[in-house]
Amino acid sequence: MTKRYAVVLAAGQGKRMKSKLYKVLHPVAGKPMVEHVLNQLNEVELEKTVTVVGFGAEKVTEHVGNDSEFVLQEEQLGTGHAVMQAEDLLKDKEGTTIVVAGDTPLITTETYRELFARHEEAGASATLLTAKTDSPDGYGRVIRNEQGEVERVVEHKDANEGERLVTEINTATYCFDNKKLFEALQNVSNQNAQGEYYLPDVIGILRKQGEKIAAYVTPDFDETMGINDRVALAEANKVMKKRINEQHLRNGAAILDPDHTYIDAGVVIEPDAVIHPGTVLKGDTVIKADAEIGPNSEITNCHIGEGTVVKQSVAADSHIGDRVKIGPFAHIRPASNIGSDAKIGNFVEIKKTDLGDSSKVSHLSYIGDAQVGSNVNVGCGTITVNYDGKNKHLTTIEDDAFIGCNSNLIAPVTIGKGSYVAAGSTINKDVPEDALSIARARQSNKEGYASKLKDRNN
Repeated sequence: MTKRYAVVLAAGQGKRMKSKLYKVLHPVAGKPMVEHVLNQLNEVELEKTVTVVGFGAEKVTEHVGNDSEFVLQEEQLGTGHAVMQAEDLLKDKEGTTIVVAGDTPLITTETYRELFARHEEAGASATLLTAKTDSPDGYGRVIRNEQGEVERVVEHKDANEGERLVTEINTATYCFDNKKLFEALQNVSNQNAQGEYYLPDVIGILRKQGEKIAAYVTPDFDETMGINDRVALAEANKVMKKRINEQHLRNGAAILDPDHTYIDAGVVIEPDAVIHPGTVLKGDTVIKADAEIGPNSEITNCHIGEGTVVKQSVAADSHIGDRVKIGPFAHIRPASNIGSDAKIGNFVEIKKTDLGDSSKVSHLSYIGDAQVGSNVNVGCGTITVNYDGKNKHLTTIEDDAFIGCNSNLIAPVTIGKGSYVAAGSTINKDVPEDALSIARARQSNKEGYASKLKDRNN
């Protein structure tokens, strides 16, 4: 089998994005666009991948990690010049090299495979991935001869009036015979409107040398979209959202309104989970079978167990067990671990807390930096007072405890197993197992005193 290599062009600054963020790191469905490119390429069994970086190189290498080797294009002199930076790593290799732009995140593994197959079956020196569109402005045109063979690629700015009428466009993705690619790059000139070394000029050079040039026309123009500004970025997110949602639907998830459901590329949803409109699922989230999310919920990097219901709520970086009921209007903050059959009701905030199986925090409470056992009932308005102005402290509530409404638990403090805290109490000392703790002022009624106050105010 022919050995395969890849060069990913990711050195452009992306000034049209009007952003401090390096262009290829702008996210599409939660992942940097260059990560989508590399993930799809990695499925094609490559011997080596080389990513050409420039502006913001350190940040790109941080995101991509071990998925690629890197070379630096210090000066931006065009796509041909960019590929030349990979010469020391690839020029002597036998095989096929695919060259891909790092701002084309929608191209699928299937399309890359088809391009490789067309190139190798044709015995071509170069094979272009092309597409047809009724709006080719801005794209390089694929110029064919009378026999339908590819002759050359002309950039839009250099095309004449007749060439601009061509509707077959170059997608900036190519397969090359590796050695012939680097030999031809030595002959690329910068005599053009931009004063740059264009990679597509290699096509014309190889053609003049009598080499065979092939093309694979992708049936899906959308996937070839290059992202150069915020408008294209928004369109790419729309295309990716539709693709992701359709895949989850085919896998058995019930997404009730796909047009208004936003799911990142890394999310896992099991069959029979129900996703309501307005839901946003982000990062490395896992939704187990029969869970029900939304409407209008945002889940980030969470495990949501089987049969769990999350309504109009926000959860991040937490593990939520099976058959849990959350919301409406609850907030599960990072590093929380919610046991199975628990309940977290409306206007409850949970932060860095372990909440045991079958425990309930039903409404209007803040539980932070706490270890809460099983079968605990936390009454309305309860607060774990975890911060002393400098440090956070732990509140421990053991199994089967009952916390009355409007209680303040001043950490560090332990509420013993099976104990009761009376409503309205402020607890700053440990409560023993099976005890009743009352920490409030004794009630005093002064009969007739209200009438005196009314008379005084008249």
